[in-house]
Amino acid sequence: MKLTTITALLVVTSAWAQAQGIDVKDAWVRTAVPGQSGTGAFMSITAKDGAKLVAASSPVAGVAEVHEMKMDGDVMRMRAVPVLDLPAGKTVQLKPGGYHIMLMELRQALPKGSTVPLILTLRDAKGQESRVELKLPVAATAPGAAVPEHGAGHKH
Repeated sequence: MKLTTITALLVVTSAWAQAQGIDVKDAWVRTAVPGQSGTGAFMSITAKDGAKLVAASSPVAGVAEVHEMKMDGDVMRMRAVPVLDLPAGKTVQLKPGGYHIMLMELRQALPKGSTVPLILTLRDAKGQESRVELKLPVAATAPGAAVPEHGAGHKH
């Protein structure tokens, strides 16, 4: 029953976002244990007419920023990006190891099965800002991701 409720929240939110010309799919937040200071939020965003993701916020975090992870020589580096372009009609993936929303200064644990409110602030080509309010499920891995069988590829 709980999974059905989470799915319903995402469907309603996604329908609202579509009405604004923004389609958000496959959104989720990685679990966080008590005392953990940060985690990531991931999703696919398509802006029908193009837009820029300029900010994010959540009541569960003191700070929410758009971050990018990329290789710099032999080192994986993460940095905040002030603006993320969402080209017209193209889906931008926010995923582990790439662009993502970094939730820092967490105010609470985020156990699997809970939900996290997240607000995205977008700016269109005319400079007009709008907000997309989401409720993301909390999971250890991306919902629907294949989980390897115990022992698959692992030797003792």
